[in-house]
Amino acid sequence: MIVTVAIHRRVFSLQRFASQWLTSCHTSPGKGNNRKAIPPPVFMASRISELQSQAIAERGDRRDSEMGDDWADTFVDSTPKFDPNTYNKRELAHRVFVNRSLHLEKIKFYGFDMDYTLAEYISPAYEKMGFDLCRDYLVTMGYPQEIQEFEYDPSFALRGLWFDTLYGNLLKVDAYGNILVCSRGFQFLKPSEIYTLYPNKFIQLDESRVYVLNTLFNLPECYLLACLIDYFMGQREAHSDVTSTGIKLGDLFMSYKSMFQDVRTAVDYVHLKGDLKRLTVENLSKFVQRDDRLPTLLVRLRENGAKVFLLTNSDYNYTNKIMKYILEPLEKTENSREWMTYFDYIVIDAKKPLFFGEGTVLRQVNTTTGALKIGTHLGPLKPGQVYSGGSCEVFTDLIGAKGKDVLYCGDHIFGDILKSKKIRGWRTFLVIPELVQELHVWTDKCQLYTRLQNLDISLGNLYKNLDSSAQVKPDISKVRMAMREVTHEMDLAYGIMGSLFRSGSRQTFFSSQVVRYADIYAATVLNLLYYPFSYMFRAPAMLMPHESTVAHEQRLVVENPEKYFRSRQGSLTPSSVVDDIPPSPRPKMERTTSNVPHARAETPRKVTHNHDEDDSEEESEKSS
Repeated sequence: MIVTVAIHRRVFSLQRFASQWLTSCHTSPGKGNNRKAIPPPVFMASRISELQSQAIAERGDRRDSEMGDDWADTFVDSTPKFDPNTYNKRELAHRVFVNRSLHLEKIKFYGFDMDYTLAEYISPAYEKMGFDLCRDYLVTMGYPQEIQEFEYDPSFALRGLWFDTLYGNLLKVDAYGNILVCSRGFQFLKPSEIYTLYPNKFIQLDESRVYVLNTLFNLPECYLLACLIDYFMGQREAHSDVTSTGIKLGDLFMSYKSMFQDVRTAVDYVHLKGDLKRLTVENLSKFVQRDDRLPTLLVRLRENGAKVFLLTNSDYNYTNKIMKYILEPLEKTENSREWMTYFDYIVIDAKKPLFFGEGTVLRQVNTTTGALKIGTHLGPLKPGQVYSGGSCEVFTDLIGAKGKDVLYCGDHIFGDILKSKKIRGWRTFLVIPELVQELHVWTDKCQLYTRLQNLDISLGNLYKNLDSSAQVKPDISKVRMAMREVTHEMDLAYGIMGSLFRSGSRQTFFSSQVVRYADIYAATVLNLLYYPFSYMFRAPAMLMPHESTVAHEQRLVVENPEKYFRSRQGSLTPSSVVDDIPPSPRPKMERTTSNVPHARAETPRKVTHNHDEDDSEEESEKSS
């Protein structure tokens, strides 16, 4: 018993030490370069975990006097206190956010998409140009000249929406297909109208009916679809109701699906054959952001021993002009570098997400003419050379990469992140430029979130002390109305369609995809510059409601612990529950040896749960 108490004292001291360390580590004296260096929290967490494991292993093997925890108590008592709000010293605009723990030291290959990742297009000017080009092409397809009066509105378009081609609605849904917001054109449907079209306000992700606006390139067509539907619904001769699948104009019927197909045709033409790329390269300073930090990032990655590759769907001529602009100096000197020298491998025309599946033929590109060389390239991949197509399987074999060796950075939640993670097991970095506005509203409008939390508390208080015997039904109508008003005000702070990540307290489908498939995410890949390349991105604990809403100070008293507890640790009961179970009678065995290696599982004496590790199998074996 004395040893057990000592062990608990030691673990408790270490936990208290860690807790106060976390609230004081960034207030060490000194300014600028003289600031005292403090190890990242992950190292302290690892040390605490290690010492806890050692303490458990030593249970019963050491005396209380040998456990000595005075050093920890002394250190804790002398540790200065500080405001926890200053815990993360990096500026908010430079932060990288973590869904799954990732150790940069383990990454051997850094891959980058080009559009909206390395090449940041200037918004909303770039989206407005795409919108205007698509709108004008629709006129050449036979749409009325009046639609040229449409003007792009960045406050309406939102990434992650679903377009229902049957009923012509833009839908904002949660992770499970429950509809949060529904608009037809610029008209938002009432709850009763939504229930008429979608029983239980639910819709399945049926690719034959639903089109997901996944990318930033989808923003112009998102707004264009709303404009067209609003235009035709507003005509005098127009006839349609909530359940209509289109709009009747005299003897003409315009189905929502046909309008969607026409818009998709216009978008594909503008991107593949139209003037979008030509106007972009002719006005690079207007549409593409230059940032001197980008060359620095690519150089530091390679200096740190990692390989860097470019993997884009764009063709060579366009890629060449964009990359020259963002990586090469505007005024060249003798020491100027060509953009290709920043990469170990370059692949264009990758045709993602097909690249992560069956892929296409891998061919070499003639960088003088931009033409593809005949035949399939069998390898090796050489620096300074450009390749077209291929597949992820062939590519990783040629460069000698394994799944978790690669960190791929892209903006397309489906083509870049989901497929590379789901099919090939790459580590993923999602670029979300909208985070700049999201974080601004999150911090600037914090009083709205506080009001919503207070309303949640008020709602809970109305049911306080009521159980199944209650005959009085509390009036919650005023609280619910107030919650709807606050949620609406919060949504409008982001834009007409609300936040990219949530509607009130409900997370969107896009948000669930980010959590599921993006290991880390940020507003720009340049935020990697503000972390050492040995950094351990540690994911915060993903708490379930029974954990996030229950304080540790609350104690659950269990009358019959042996009925519920499975732990062998003595802190639950005076002795192991398993050991207290009387053995069942067994038939006598004549033989003296048994072929059963273990009558029961042994309690682990070292770390066995490596869920936060991204080591390779070989390294895991060595560390264990």
